[in-house]
Amino acid sequence: MGPSLRDRPPVSTVGLPRQDLIRAPTSLCDTIVSLSVLCLTLPLTTVAGVIFKRVGDVRPYPDHGYVQKQWAAIAPHQVRLDQLVTTKRTLDLEALLEEDSTFYGDLFAHVVSWRGDLYLEDGLHRALRAALQQRQTMHARVLELK
Repeated sequence: MGPSLRDRPPVSTVGLPRQDLIRAPTSLCDTIVSLSVLCLTLPLTTVAGVIFKRVGDVRPYPDHGYVQKQWAAIAPHQVRLDQLVTTKRTLDLEALLEEDSTFYGDLFAHVVSWRGDLYLEDGLHRALRAALQQRQTMHARVLELK
């Protein structure tokens, strides 16, 4: 495995042009460092307005009770990042860095469509990685709730 974050020199943004702050990451460590730089240099409202429609911290829709097998039956398609409302305000880096963090999970984000909004239920790390790679869309499984 590559060098740990502790082995890397501290990230300094002083004097860097804006395009150098948001370069495409090449590894998980680069993603985390890029995300840290992005969060330290841009106010949250700017990040929310550019990447996501809104940053939330709850699931306002009713419990759907879907399990992994049911999610897998939904075909993935592209969704725009700026149409997503997050259901988590923070990203747990410890869980993200675990070696088997995606081994048991889905390859696609889980999005719930409810009352005209698209809620990012699972896959915040994938959405942020897509944004850091300057992509405007990502693949997700979208569950339509009535």
